[in-house]
Amino acid sequence: MRLLKYIVIFLVINFGALAIGNWLMANGPREPWYLNLNKAPWTPPGWVFGAAWTTIMICFSIYMAALLKRKFDGKIIALFILQFILNVIWNYVFFNQHFIGLGLTIITMLTLVVGTFTFGYLKQLKLKTLFILPYLIWLCIATSLNGYILLNN
Repeated sequence: MRLLKYIVIFLVINFGALAIGNWLMANGPREPWYLNLNKAPWTPPGWVFGAAWTTIMICFSIYMAALLKRKFDGKIIALFILQFILNVIWNYVFFNQHFIGLGLTIITMLTLVVGTFTFGYLKQLKLKTLFILPYLIWLCIATSLNGYILLNN
């Protein structure tokens, strides 16, 4: 029962992060500034971002619930809070303020934090680590997209 409770709590927190990030970026992805950027050829269509983040946050919620059920400690909570802040603030920095370089720094840090979750708790979670892989893979793609924009604009 505790696992289901944790899953629900993380679903609320993670989708809350998406909502806050969406609010902070305003209409950024539809603004002329973004639309006129030279973007990477592998940039997915806009609808993919919503589908990807929905899947990622469902999987990440399951991952976090499984991790905390197995090992509840302050380091895990601190990493989660750091991940939350970096995830939310990137939207504001990149889309709202147009700070591409700072955005790349933030998303790189976020990727490192999610990588820390992925590899730091692999022995404890074994196959359940698969639930965080969509997040890590997506962040690698998103980091490359941000980097391409920085280098080509």
